Amino acid sequence: MGASKGGTRLSGMQKQVLSMYRGFLRAARSKSLEHRRQIESVVSAEFRRNSKQVDRKNFIYIEYLLHRGKKQLDQLNSPDTVGLSSLNVEGN
Repeated sequence: MGASKGGTRLSGMQKQVLSMYRGFLRAARSKSLEHRRQIESVVSAEFRRNSKQVDRKNFIYIEYLLHRGKKQLDQLNSPDTVGLSSLNVEGN
């Protein structure tokens, strides 16, 4: 672990992003099968979209996305929350 396919080390920020992605998938497992699939779909689409649209050197925006994602993950971990919706925020 700790290295990508190419053998290069991951930055701290990359590790945070991967950890958050895994956290969302873990949280999805605690929901019903229907909601789990919806959550996994939204999470996958959001992370994929951001990986293509966000400049890797725009650290301030990435930190903002991590902060927003942590809030969403905390909310998703609540037993009262059953799903997750997609939110488009424009800008880089």
